Amino acid sequence: MHLPDGIGRLWLRRVGWLLLIWAASVLSLGAVAYVFRLFMKAAGLSG
Repeated sequence: MHLPDGIGRLWLRRVGWLLLIWAASVLSLGAVAYVFRLFMKAAGLSG
């Protein structure tokens, strides 16, 4: 089954935004975790 051109582009655009938002959230969560790790290391809480 072939989708009309407009619907296919809309689907790709929505999936692209979803992937972009997911990647941004994963990267920001990693950055927050890294900052917490630095604070813990500075406070002498790392093993």
